[in-house]
Amino acid sequence: MRLEGNHQRLKNGYSEMEYESGGEHVLMGFMDRIQGFKLFIRVVDLGSFSKAAAELGMSQSSATKQVAQLETRLGSRLLHRSTHGVTPTEIGLLFYEKCKLIAYHIDEADSAAALMQSQVQGSLRISTSVAFGRRVLTPLVMSFMREHPKLHIELNFEDRYVNLVEQGVDVAIRMGRLADSTLGSRYLGINPWVLVAAPEYLSAHTPVASPQDLAQHSALIYSTVQGDARWVFTGADGQAQVVSVQGPLRSNNLSALLSAARNGLGVAALPWYVAHESVKTGAVKVLLPEWALPSQEIHAVFPSPRLVPSKVTQFIGWLQEQMVTDWWTHSQ
Repeated sequence: MRLEGNHQRLKNGYSEMEYESGGEHVLMGFMDRIQGFKLFIRVVDLGSFSKAAAELGMSQSSATKQVAQLETRLGSRLLHRSTHGVTPTEIGLLFYEKCKLIAYHIDEADSAAALMQSQVQGSLRISTSVAFGRRVLTPLVMSFMREHPKLHIELNFEDRYVNLVEQGVDVAIRMGRLADSTLGSRYLGINPWVLVAAPEYLSAHTPVASPQDLAQHSALIYSTVQGDARWVFTGADGQAQVVSVQGPLRSNNLSALLSAARNGLGVAALPWYVAHESVKTGAVKVLLPEWALPSQEIHAVFPSPRLVPSKVTQFIGWLQEQMVTDWWTHSQ
């Protein structure tokens, strides 16, 4: 290897002599630098040294020291520090975008190696709602894991809104129309709803022949969607009817409403994936099958529409295949 001087530098910041005399040291220095980039990304994402340090399993003092060393090496201040947290400087914001690009290409290199072996591997953090996660997504995820045994999945169930960037979530499954945002998304399908009641309840009350008859019945009200205590039905002619309902139970938990319906406490509007098994066994019966309740769109959402990791795109593509037709009939 020809040297033109003792101070010749390579593009990565190390001299040829350093490579010849200490390749392992150079590699370790490179890995430390990548780890510093990843730390800096999370500090900016979370606006906090302490949160980033806790997430990466290191002390706050160590995280602060690493970023300070990074600033010294670059000769530029990357972060504004205050009692309210940290924010990137103008130079820091540019450096942050470049760091994200580097981290993406590193992750893609890992993914490419896995794809060459026809395997998906690494970690995949998934977030979804409690009912959908337990009844639908869990069995689907287990099937996906059987196909990709080297994949490690963290599956979180929460009905509250989850900030994907702050929580480090790779993909979330969300119901309903999506608000405009910088997140990436893929359409998965439709979540249809159905009106049900137990045979014992129906035998003790007047028949439900039209949506307007529900005003005289005990409604089990889901407090999150479907208009709360105003149920909207659409007939075969496309005309809508709105009915104000009331009843003995109101809950934000779909399983609680299903249980109440099975116990004959009233009429419930539920997603088909929640009601399907109970309808199949006869524990509840479908009412007004010729009238449709509003359906919800189902989307897979991920932190950014650009530079999406292959493990995320493969999982989403696989979900789309599973949810082509009547996917709710396979819920548990």
